[in-house]
Amino acid sequence: MVPATSIAASPDSLTQRLDPLFAILSGRETQFSVSVEGQIPIDGKTQSIQLQLTRYNDQSFDLTAHHPEYAVSIRRRPDATALALPKHGVVYIGRGEVDADDHLVPKAIVSRLVGSGCKIAPYLAVVSNSDAKSTLSLLSNFIEIKQTDNSWTIGDDVRIDPIDNDLTALRITAGENQAMIRVEEPAEMLSVDAWPEMRAETIDRKQLELHLARGGRRAMEVLLPSRELTSPAEHPQNVDHGQLRYVDGQRLVVLSGTPEQIGRAHGQLLRDESQRCIDSVLYAFGTVQTVLTGRWFRDDLEKAYVRLKPHIPADHLTETRALAQSLGQDPEVLEALNVFPELFHCSGFALFDSATTDGKLYHGRVLDYMTTIGLQDCATTFVVSVDGKIPFANVGYAAFTGSVSGMNNQSISLGEMGGKGEGQWDGAPMATLMRRALEECSTLQQVEKLWTDSPRTCEYYYVFADGKTNEAVGVAATPESIEFIRPGEGHPLLGEGIADSLLLSAGGRLDTLRSRVQQNHGQFDAEKSMWLMSRPVAMSSNLHNVLFVPADGIFYVANADHKHPAAERPYVRFNLNELLTPAAANQPSTVAAP
Repeated sequence: MVPATSIAASPDSLTQRLDPLFAILSGRETQFSVSVEGQIPIDGKTQSIQLQLTRYNDQSFDLTAHHPEYAVSIRRRPDATALALPKHGVVYIGRGEVDADDHLVPKAIVSRLVGSGCKIAPYLAVVSNSDAKSTLSLLSNFIEIKQTDNSWTIGDDVRIDPIDNDLTALRITAGENQAMIRVEEPAEMLSVDAWPEMRAETIDRKQLELHLARGGRRAMEVLLPSRELTSPAEHPQNVDHGQLRYVDGQRLVVLSGTPEQIGRAHGQLLRDESQRCIDSVLYAFGTVQTVLTGRWFRDDLEKAYVRLKPHIPADHLTETRALAQSLGQDPEVLEALNVFPELFHCSGFALFDSATTDGKLYHGRVLDYMTTIGLQDCATTFVVSVDGKIPFANVGYAAFTGSVSGMNNQSISLGEMGGKGEGQWDGAPMATLMRRALEECSTLQQVEKLWTDSPRTCEYYYVFADGKTNEAVGVAATPESIEFIRPGEGHPLLGEGIADSLLLSAGGRLDTLRSRVQQNHGQFDAEKSMWLMSRPVAMSSNLHNVLFVPADGIFYVANADHKHPAAERPYVRFNLNELLTPAAANQPSTVAAP
C-alpha cells in the first residue's frame, strides 16, 4: 500500500488525469467528445442518467441524454438546430437566426448556461481561465487533496479514481453521487436532418434555442442555488401605485390603481423574480414536459390560452399586457405563463365553532406543487386594490396575475385543489375565477353563484369560507357539473362528516388530516391549525401553506426554500386590514411572526 501523500508533493498524475477536462472547460480544446454515466438526485431520489456531448467546432455540437424514462438528443449546426425525442418518434427542427443573447452557440456557452444564481459559477470562472495544475495548486491551499495508490481525495467527500489506467477516463464520487467521465475523439458529424424513422416537425429556431438555453440556465440555478437565491438581499422599493417590502424574509407587494397601473407597478417591483418565474415555468419545466410527452409544451399552453381567453375579463387582460410591457416581454409570454396554475394540486380545510378554541373560523390551504422547478424563488404575497373593486390579499408568485390562495377584506377566503381533466379548457381559468371571487364577492353565496354560473375548466376542488358568518363550503367542479359539500356532511371521497369541519385532500394525506382533526377537535387555534398542515398532510413538494383567519383579516404564510417544504418553514403573520390603511402605504408593516 502506498502511503497517502499531499498533492503538492506529487501533483503530476492527477494533473494529467484532469487536463483533458480543463482543456474542454477552458475552451482550449475545440473538438472533443465527453461521455458521462452518473447517479444524481432528481426529485429527492437517486436516478441513473447517461450523457454524451460532442463538439465539432464553434457552431456545431451533439448532446444526447438517456434515462430509464426518457431520451433526448440535441443536434446543432450553423444553420439549423434539432431536438429529437426518440421515445416519442419525433424530432423538432428549426432553421435560421437565433436570439442575440439566449442561444446554443458552443463558443462560451458555459458562461451563458451558468449564471450568478448557480453556486458553481465562481468556480467555473476560475477553471475557464486556468489549467489543471494551477487550479489544483490553488485549491490545495483551502482543501486537503491526498493521493492513495491511484486514487485521490479532495476534501472530505470527493474521490477521483482512474478507470482501466486510461488517462482520459475517471470515476468521481461525491457522497452518494457517482459519475464516470470519458474524453474521446469526436465521431463523424451527421446532418441535422438525419433522423431515420422519426417524424420531423418544423419549429421556430429562435424559440427552440431560447427555450433550451434559458431552461438549462434556470435548471442549474434550481439544482445548485447560490446565496443570491438561498439568502437573497432585500431591496425595499416604492414606485407609482406599488410598494415592495420584506416581512421576516418574505416579499410583500402592495399594489393599487387601475389594472394598467397595477400591472406596470408589478413588473417594476418584481423584474428579476418575474424573469425567474418565466424561466422556471415556460423554459425549464416546459422543456422537461416536452421531453416527457413528446409535445412542444409552449404550443400546448398557447392552444389552451386561445380557448381560455374568451372567458378572461377584459381588465385582467389589460393588467397582464401592462405587466408584460413593464417587464419588456411579449404579451404572449405572460399570457402563456398565467395558464400554468391549471396544473396545481393541493389540500385544504375549514374549522370553526365547536372545532376551535374560540369559535372562530380557521381556513387552511396547502399548495403541493413542484418545488423542483424553483417557484419558491418567486414567492410573493400581494395586497391588491383595483379601482372600484374589493381589495384582497393574494398569496402567489411574481408574474402571476391570477390567484390560487387568497382572502379579501370582506372576510372571504379561497383555496383550491387540482384534479383530473387536463385539456378541458373551454371555460374560465381556475385562477381567473379565484381572482374574480376575491375582487367581486362579499358573501359565500355570491362565490357559489360565480362558480355555478361560470363556464369551468378541468376538474377542481375548492374550500371557500366566510369569516363574517362562520360558513364554509367544499366544492367539486368539472366543466359539466358542480357539487357543494357542507361542513359535517359525509362524502364517498372524503369519509364521514366531522362536526363544524370541512376537510379536502386525498389518499393517506386525507387519512392523516381526518385523524388529526378528530383527535384534537375543539382544541384548534391559529398555532394548532398551522400544525394541521405539517407533514405528511403536506407533501415533500409543498410550495406554500396559508392559514386564513378571515373574521380578523389575519393570514399566515409559509413558503418553501431550496431545502425544505413550506410545512417545515416558519409562518409569517399578515394583517390585511392594516395593510389597506392609507398610512400603511408609507410606513413599515406591523406584521410579525406568530
